Amino acid sequence: MTESDAAEQPGLWARLMAWVGRVTEWVMALKPVRVFTHYGESRGPILASGLAFQAIFAVFGGLWVGFSIAGLIIANNIGLRASLIEVLAQTVPGLIESDTSDGIVDPETLLTAGVFGWTGAIALVVLLLAALNWLAAARDATRVIFELPPSKTNFVLLKAKDLGLAVGFGALLLVSAGLSVVGTFALDGVLQWMGIRDTTLSTVLGRTVTLAIMFVLDAFVLGMLYRVLAGVKIPLHHLWQGALIGALALGGLKVLGSSLLGGASNNPLLASFAVLLGLLIWFNFVCQAILIAASWIAVGVRDDQLVLDEKVAEQRLEQARQLVAAHEPEAEPAKARWFRRLFGRR
Repeated sequence: MTESDAAEQPGLWARLMAWVGRVTEWVMALKPVRVFTHYGESRGPILASGLAFQAIFAVFGGLWVGFSIAGLIIANNIGLRASLIEVLAQTVPGLIESDTSDGIVDPETLLTAGVFGWTGAIALVVLLLAALNWLAAARDATRVIFELPPSKTNFVLLKAKDLGLAVGFGALLLVSAGLSVVGTFALDGVLQWMGIRDTTLSTVLGRTVTLAIMFVLDAFVLGMLYRVLAGVKIPLHHLWQGALIGALALGGLKVLGSSLLGGASNNPLLASFAVLLGLLIWFNFVCQAILIAASWIAVGVRDDQLVLDEKVAEQRLEQARQLVAAHEPEAEPAKARWFRRLFGRR
């Protein structure tokens, strides 16, 4: 190696490190990277795990009570009943048995269960407590992502709002089932007119229609969760951007649900509790998608320098002023000034 080559190597290494630094800075400035960074710094994975744990209790109580009531209302409507089962089967893969997928819960058993017996009363209490706990945990987790303190609303009013939202979300599930029935019948009519009914194409189109309905429902529910449940005044542009991203992520999880949950059920070491573990994995993915979408909104709001809560911003500003004032140099005591003037010290 010549002396010139040895002299050039430090310069080459410095330029390489500078280039790596620029690339790293560019990558870290990308919004998706900043979203995941904010999500991690806000303890998002831990919050999502807690939400998933709460969701396990809510879903079983909700199945028992919901199907007991549905058995009284839509027992004679075979199409709506089948569509409701199919929507649930696609929402949580592997949970309930349907015409197109296997599940751990037999819907016929649920439809014949009584909600007015002591088992139904217990299930109803479990459902209410679990649903309200999940909604409260989801509200607090979302506000943490938005860097806001817990809501100061009256406890009774807060629980009344949570109960109303829980009933509203259940009604939306029935509405989505009804829309799925209407969409399926309309699609069958069109495909029969085209002469391609009962083909692979018809199956794909039917699945696409169901996913499209569920996508719209998910986006609306996420928007309500961020804006109404969490009580955060998010501008509509940021709200629907995050809600659509979250709904897209949830749709992808539904499509890949069987593959995502297959690892737990195929592991012989986990076979004895694969069902519970699979549901925990599934709900953990779902809750993480919800909070990551909230993180996307939070980063976008911060980029635009928007204030989500004026009162919280004023309180933090006042706390910052008090902190600065507490650390300012104290004024010179009067005795010290007298000695300084007496001895001529400046």
